[in-house]
Amino acid sequence: MNVILLSGGSGRRLWPLSNDIRSKQFIKIFKGADGSYESMVQRVYRQIRSVDPDASVTVATSKAQVSALYNQLGHEIGISVEPCRRDTFPAIALAAAYLTDVRGVDPEEAVVVCPVDPYVEDDYFKALKALGEQAAKGEADLILMGIEPTYPSEKYGYIIPEDGQAVSRVLMFREKPDQETALRYLRQNALWNGGVFACRLRYALQKAHEQIDFTDYRDLFGKYHTLEKISFDYAVAEKEKSLEVMRFAGQWKDLGTWNTLTEAMQEDTVGEAILNETCTNVHVLNELNVPVLAMGLHNVVISASPEGILVSDKQQSSYIKPYVDTIDRQIMFAEKSWGSFRVLDVEEESLTIKVTLNAGYRMNYHSHRNRDEIWVVISGTGYAITDGTTRRIHPGDQIVMKAGCRHTAIAESDLMMVEVQLGREISVHDKEKWALNQ
Repeated sequence: MNVILLSGGSGRRLWPLSNDIRSKQFIKIFKGADGSYESMVQRVYRQIRSVDPDASVTVATSKAQVSALYNQLGHEIGISVEPCRRDTFPAIALAAAYLTDVRGVDPEEAVVVCPVDPYVEDDYFKALKALGEQAAKGEADLILMGIEPTYPSEKYGYIIPEDGQAVSRVLMFREKPDQETALRYLRQNALWNGGVFACRLRYALQKAHEQIDFTDYRDLFGKYHTLEKISFDYAVAEKEKSLEVMRFAGQWKDLGTWNTLTEAMQEDTVGEAILNETCTNVHVLNELNVPVLAMGLHNVVISASPEGILVSDKQQSSYIKPYVDTIDRQIMFAEKSWGSFRVLDVEEESLTIKVTLNAGYRMNYHSHRNRDEIWVVISGTGYAITDGTTRRIHPGDQIVMKAGCRHTAIAESDLMMVEVQLGREISVHDKEKWALNQ
């Protein structure tokens, strides 16, 4: 099957583990069979592969997430990069053009579109496969997946089907209701709208061309910033007459808040943490290299990262966003396609970073106008190239690069370095890339 995973925004409701470039789907909190931790996107990708090893997976996402996707899923993953955020309809239109014009997918093939971050089991992906097969039959132009409600939620939109059959015609859509209205919807066999659907690729392209003037993928990419911000539901689904919904009754959770996220955790603590025997329903996620001790707490989430520390009642954690929006500071941790970095210290004219370069990878060959840099190798081996000169590097080696010096590092094994930036105008924008043969 062809799957388009929609990878959304920054997810600041999970601060301090999420930030503007590290969205909630990249946080590694789910313990695998081998004892290591995986993120939501890794878990979903693994589950798709377990159900359909031959599935073609494309992630529709912003430029800010590309490095993290390559880091966690590998460079073989297909990525449709949105130049800027324009909601789900433009994102799906661009991904459909990408599949057709770049990946060469037959427009008659079915494609399944779903969010990247639900907490589900393998039966969900079996249902996705069935959804794609239903779309391939051509009995309806658009097939939605409706989630069987477990309670009268006010957080989700609703799909009202014609009847309670496994596959039904859709009568209408309803926006997020109050609880009394939600109860009434449930008596009408209503389903949660989880933003999951399937159609033939040709249909998605047709709807894109009806509302956007473009010729092909490159043309659409070039004018993407001019497009209206609109969801696929508003632009397409709610106007479609040839529309069916397939019911899904398995586990489905939207892990959008700390409260719901901790419900899916297999253990009470991730990272170095101690809970005494008087704690009840307490979860700790600690990314710092210092211990967290919790005593006598009840119904609390504690999260610690280089970005900050959260201590909150679980119910209150749902209201975090307006407070986090007032915090404006240096990004302290990020995963890149070549590895990761963690900020250790920030001063007025210096920035100290711990850089991890994965084996076989290298940084871009680049220079800075307004700062000097010093690398100190902590562990691993590799090569440093400065102004065209190559030298092998080992633990304890120091490399000094004055402003304007072109430089890169290449990891032979996993390479860990401390990078000290010195200057009066240290900025992420002060970077010029060069071809390595220059």
